[in-house]
Amino acid sequence: MKRLHVHISVADLNQSIQFYSTLFGSQPTKQKDDYAKWMLDDPRVNFAISTNARATGLSHLGIQAEDQSELDELTVRAKAAGESVLIESGASCCYARSNKAWVEDPAGLRWETFFTFGDITTYGHSAEVTRVESKAAAAVTVASKACCG
Repeated sequence: MKRLHVHISVADLNQSIQFYSTLFGSQPTKQKDDYAKWMLDDPRVNFAISTNARATGLSHLGIQAEDQSELDELTVRAKAAGESVLIESGASCCYARSNKAWVEDPAGLRWETFFTFGDITTYGHSAEVTRVESKAAAAVTVASKACCG
């Protein structure tokens, strides 16, 4: 079963943690000096906030897969929906190790589809292997992408 993902960039993490903990009626399931995450079941959402972005506000939306086969299905859909898809294998981001596929909607809103398979001790950085696949061209090119950026 998939889970909606929302990531918001905030200016004051502690103030935002207090606000969202009260709003959701629960404390974060993961909290660091620059990041907090709630894994809510009602509604079923992975809601994250961080201070790592250049600007505050909505960073991106996403769909979290429970296994690699769900991610593979989501990646096929992303390739069919968008002009190009950014694929990240073994990304280190948001204190987790994940495989990801990124696509933008027609308005430019970024959507992340991902499967998380481990925790890490740092916020993270670009994936070691990242490639852009375009439905307009058969070529695959190497690219780099900042964590959740």
